[in-house]
Amino acid sequence: MPILKSDFSPTLPFKNGHFNTMYRPLFMKDTCNYLRKRVTTWDEDFIDLDFSLVGSETLVLLIHGLEGSSESKYMASTSNFLNNKGLDTVCFNLRSCSGEDNLLLATYHSGKTEDVDFIVNHLLNSYDYKNLILIGFSLGGNLTLKYMGEYQKKLSDKIKGAIAVSVPIDIATAEVEMEKLKNKLYVEMFFKTMKNKVLEKAYKFPEFNLDRDKLFKATKFKHLEYLYTVPVFGFKSPDDYWKKASSKPYISKIDRPTILINAKDDTFLSAECYPRKEAIQSKYFFLEIPNFGGHVGFMSSFKPYENTWLEKRIARFIEENIKIKIH
Repeated sequence: MPILKSDFSPTLPFKNGHFNTMYRPLFMKDTCNYLRKRVTTWDEDFIDLDFSLVGSETLVLLIHGLEGSSESKYMASTSNFLNNKGLDTVCFNLRSCSGEDNLLLATYHSGKTEDVDFIVNHLLNSYDYKNLILIGFSLGGNLTLKYMGEYQKKLSDKIKGAIAVSVPIDIATAEVEMEKLKNKLYVEMFFKTMKNKVLEKAYKFPEFNLDRDKLFKATKFKHLEYLYTVPVFGFKSPDDYWKKASSKPYISKIDRPTILINAKDDTFLSAECYPRKEAIQSKYFFLEIPNFGGHVGFMSSFKPYENTWLEKRIARFIEENIKIKIH
């Protein structure tokens, strides 16, 4: 598909990527009244799903980003907006992200699509929906794109399409970007919860020989991957993890309408995270690169009612490209 021209045009100071990135989590007040259902997994763990239902034939599965949850502002605002458009939503809280630690040593990572497949099949088998749409943000967007390509031959006909927002589709180069000084504050914010989770796992699972000194000194994602992701999930090295978890190699396999929306000023993303060639060569994959928006920001102004560009863009893609009629 041709690369789409974006109509996102915010006012000042929202044309600053950092300002746009931080405004949503700090100042927006979006909440959603969810109905929580706990699902027991095949490996004797649990995953918490948060539903917001309006009686639709279509269910939209939302997947949050790194250390997010159904309470993340972008998850709540998207759920509310789609509910108002007549669509049911369910937020997938990745393992350890629902407010309660999961039961196993292993939690989640950027490429753990077996969990996505499990939840998708659970939803299709347990509920009578005609249509299922996936929407992922950041890490959740990587899971969404990877899943749509990796499981392409196994996907149910009820899965009609997908939307991904602010996605580091090439993890290796995105992590190089995250190591730069401009992203130091963001990394520190992520590490506050990530380090605590790893420490809690080490306490619960003494056989997990965590080098606590190295954990306290960790300043890069690569450090945490050496200490936790690589040994716990069975990767050979961080490089092996980056290669296997990245969604970029799977985009060309996607066979139903899917869009990636990555802002040009997203400070988390490398040049390799804008898959222009893949979009041009695909019949199903759309790429939109707004000049502004930051990372999962896309705020327009200080007026809350004007800050729905992303939600409207999601709804428009569902109606115009996935071809599901909404209010």
